[in-house]
Amino acid sequence: MSEITTAAATSAAPTAPSAAAGRRGRGAVALSVARYALALFLGFSGVAKLIAHESAVESFDRMGWSHGAMYAIGGLETAGAIALLIPVLAGVAAIAFCGLLAGASVVQLTLLDPPNAVMPAVLIVVMALIARDRRGGTAALVAMVRRSA
Repeated sequence: MSEITTAAATSAAPTAPSAAAGRRGRGAVALSVARYALALFLGFSGVAKLIAHESAVESFDRMGWSHGAMYAIGGLETAGAIALLIPVLAGVAAIAFCGLLAGASVVQLTLLDPPNAVMPAVLIVVMALIARDRRGGTAALVAMVRRSA
């Protein structure tokens, strides 16, 4: 009787971790899709600023900011979008985007259209989840930088 109970317990044990791994797998896939989609979205946004697209110029003129600020923010967005696509840099890029998006939310609240401040705030949450998911790569990057310093 104890042999049957032991065999049943042994065969049931692998099922629980695989269920957890399945949930982790779906979450990881969702975050990867979000990472790629955000890289595409923020990459286009950055390039629009870098080529001085009329919509970007109009927004910066409404804020009273220089074109230099537009190019700087466009460069940061484009570099961050590329970094989101590189696994070891994705966590650091997501953390950096949290700061950039916080600034975008404040600008929307104070200088542009307050209802539009929700979108950057939502993207901060997604970026925080990406940063958390990629914390292993961020730790490896920090360790690599420390070794070379």
